[in-house]
Amino acid sequence: MIAKLKGLLDETGADWAVIDVGGVGYLVHCSARTLAALGEAGEAVTIFTDLQVSENDLRLLGFATSAERDWFRLLTGVQGVGSKMALAVLSALSTDDLRAACAGGDVTMVTRANGVGTKIASRIVNELKEKAGGMPGGSGAAPGGVVIDQAGGASADAVSALENLGFKPGVAAAAVAHAQGELGEDAGLNELVRVALRRAAG
Repeated sequence: MIAKLKGLLDETGADWAVIDVGGVGYLVHCSARTLAALGEAGEAVTIFTDLQVSENDLRLLGFATSAERDWFRLLTGVQGVGSKMALAVLSALSTDDLRAACAGGDVTMVTRANGVGTKIASRIVNELKEKAGGMPGGSGAAPGGVVIDQAGGASADAVSALENLGFKPGVAAAAVAHAQGELGEDAGLNELVRVALRRAAG
């Protein structure tokens, strides 16, 4: 089982990325949020993975955080939800949103994902409702290895500030992670936003 890859981002596509690990390129299928969080080609990345094996295919799925991977495994355990649909759900909803939707029985929120109708969304919510409370949300390591605490603190406030300016959650989190790595964990909100905004806008 390949659980994690650490290397350089080689290239990306609509729903995949190639990670160069010691000269070997691993093709990983990713959600839109993970692709946004990975950054630019040539940058060092760490990606959590799940290997799916079928009769005629080996498919490696990649995630920016272990929380996203855990939710992917839960989603694909629901009848009728394959890897493509699970990635669509994780592209449309953050892990915090998904946990809240399942815990609160919010079927409409889950139908925001491409290709997910009310019937499947209801099944996801009903089957995962009991498990949602024990699942992780958005806290976790960003691709560069810097932990973004979504529950509070300057980093979480900086991510929120960038999202309010119109940046996608994955882009905002990645930019703040890099800013925090550059400035240090004690950096203030204003500094984080300034550096992260420069990176996200670039």
